[in-house]
Amino acid sequence: EGKEKAHTKIALTSLSAMVAETTTFPIDITKTRLQLHGESLPRPTNAFRVASEIVHREGVLGLYNGLSPAIVRHLFYTPIRIVGYEHLREVFPDSLSLFGKAFIGGISGVVAQVVASPADLVKVRMQADGRLVSQGLQPRYTGPFDAFNKIIHTEGLGGLWRGVAPNVQRAFLVNMGELACYDHAKRFIIRNHVCKDGIYAHTLASIMSGLSATALSCPADVVKTRMMNQAASKEAKVMYKNSYDCLVKTVKVEGLSALWKGFFPTWARLGPWQLVFWVSYEKFRRIAGLSSF
Repeated sequence: EGKEKAHTKIALTSLSAMVAETTTFPIDITKTRLQLHGESLPRPTNAFRVASEIVHREGVLGLYNGLSPAIVRHLFYTPIRIVGYEHLREVFPDSLSLFGKAFIGGISGVVAQVVASPADLVKVRMQADGRLVSQGLQPRYTGPFDAFNKIIHTEGLGGLWRGVAPNVQRAFLVNMGELACYDHAKRFIIRNHVCKDGIYAHTLASIMSGLSATALSCPADVVKTRMMNQAASKEAKVMYKNSYDCLVKTVKVEGLSALWKGFFPTWARLGPWQLVFWVSYEKFRRIAGLSSF
């Protein structure tokens, strides 16, 4: 029965993640392009201008450039972190503190991110490729499988885990904020009779978790995006030696606020993503006869 429940949870988390990813992907590509902005273009910009340029130069479908590797990533990332967190939570007693929840949330996120990192790398590279297309240049990759092949060929198998360090740091912070905050906030809302365990409680808790996850993870997200985007072929000049070097150079050239570059689209992305994911996941669990998360 436990195995059956685990399989059901894995299937439901994957399904909910696919729904959430497809719904919010245009915000994600805007965020990625905004974070890369400043590496080559010194003029100021904003999320609305970036999104408008994508539609103008690449068409509406340009907003979904890199969706396939993003969905592949979530088929690994989301079930591992969500089901992993729930399993770890059950191992500990009910009196688990917010700090304890934050820690097991972070650990679940780290494990999930290490597994899903290659798909994340391909997603970032394909999203960044749209800029080359908009400049009339050939994209680096024709699709996710071509990207995997070319990265392995030019950068070796380890190249698929490029940017894994900032990626893992970000995953720890995001899941620490998201899982612990959602879990804690939902229980607080229900315990204090703000509303019943239903769509309103799930919506309120997901909004709170989205804000906390964004505030914690945005600097690591900027570093992660820039580290993953830089090509590491032997001919290309590498802009950043490691994540610390990227952090220092970004602050030195663009100021401390650059670490929260894309904060609004990151929150505008994480917030709706979590709202769609948690509301869908809780609903699917109820339909499948499972208890609330």
